[in-house]
Amino acid sequence: MTTYRIAAIPGDGIGGEVITAGVEVLAALAEKDGGFNLDVQSFPWGADYYLEHGQMMPAGGLDTLKGFDAIYFGSAGDPRIPDHITLWQLRLNICQGFGQYANVRPTRVLPGVKSPLAGIGPGDFDWVIVRENSEGEYAGIGGRAHQNFPQEVGMDVSVFTRSGVERIHRFAFELARTRPRKLLTMVTKSNAQRHGMVMWDEIFDNVKADYPDVQTDKMLVDAMTTRMVLDPKSLDTIVATNLHADILSDLAAALSGSMGIAPTANLRPEKDFPSMFEPIHGSAFDIMGQGIANPIGAFWSASMMLEDLGEKPAAARLMAAIERVTAAADVLPKDLGGEATTRQVTDAVIEALRSAND
Repeated sequence: MTTYRIAAIPGDGIGGEVITAGVEVLAALAEKDGGFNLDVQSFPWGADYYLEHGQMMPAGGLDTLKGFDAIYFGSAGDPRIPDHITLWQLRLNICQGFGQYANVRPTRVLPGVKSPLAGIGPGDFDWVIVRENSEGEYAGIGGRAHQNFPQEVGMDVSVFTRSGVERIHRFAFELARTRPRKLLTMVTKSNAQRHGMVMWDEIFDNVKADYPDVQTDKMLVDAMTTRMVLDPKSLDTIVATNLHADILSDLAAALSGSMGIAPTANLRPEKDFPSMFEPIHGSAFDIMGQGIANPIGAFWSASMMLEDLGEKPAAARLMAAIERVTAAADVLPKDLGGEATTRQVTDAVIEALRSAND
């Protein structure tokens, strides 16, 4: 029997609540499945660690994480600490340190969940947004000069490399090829960003010649927001830069019913370093400690983690259990229109897992 070593990093805010719930669900699934074990080790890194030690994670943190098969992450962000510190010293430190260049964010309306789009329900759209996760607008290149003077300058340089752009486009084509519609939409802003984004477009056009079975189209990012709202059924797989996909995937989550259900995978496809899986809802300090955080995004992220580990049947069983609970509509968290607590949603998913096929 295979045992997978999982590093759990709850992080900040509601991260601890949803990751604790996710670990419980994973344990119930492993017990029910019987084909694998999970060895989960939790790391108390985040804002509290920063306030005590002056850094979000220890200097040797990446070396510690290297030995794990996957990382299960909660959230980063705390009103006591500037956001660029919490993000760069923890989440981005891990993503960039391990070269997790493919951020994958699936979006669909789950059974029993209402989309804010009129006439749209479960089955009406099924998207996967592929976000370049290592360079572009979040490369961290830039600086400030003449601080506190009228001529102060702040620069963030968007960095695109041929190798980085080509690998994310190829990843997106390979993913689109596995999906029934074999449709890939490339998002750009090359009309205004005339250097890096023009290169992004050119490399996409070069790569698509190797994938004649995949249908492609191209959208400017601003027009893409309109298409997502007005014609969601026309989309399937989407590839975009770090910043553009960050924004579009939050819109996608809202259109699917709530940020609370949205998952993400930060993948290192070569598997020489662990990948990281997390809900995208953030630390949500306004509801921390109230017991009402929606754990479904963490559960869906756990399903993606299992799939990446090679446990696809178990991943499918977890998603089926989630959808049984949402479809019943009697145990929904507040952000989905219900009154259920984190505990109640967790218990319902565990019960759905245990009763499946009995």
